[in-house]
Amino acid sequence: MRTLIDIKPLNNYRLKCLFIDGTEKIADIKPFLDKEAFRPLADPPIFASTLYNGGYFVSWKDWEVDVSADTLWHISAKA
Repeated sequence: MRTLIDIKPLNNYRLKCLFIDGTEKIADIKPFLDKEAFRPLADPPIFASTLYNGGYFVSWKDWEVDVSADTLWHISAKA
């Protein structure tokens, strides 16, 4: 299981992810926005409310949606 140590929201629905092994990757969340649970994240201020949650997933303030660190690893490109 991958572990995040930092996450930062970027423009265009991307997340900069720093993993415990020192790898930095950029995850594109835009494809998720078609899913009903993720639609609120299409609002840039909501997307920017990214929360880092103990290393195993990222979530968004006031929304019951999250993405696991493993998923972020697999959908990301190296930063």
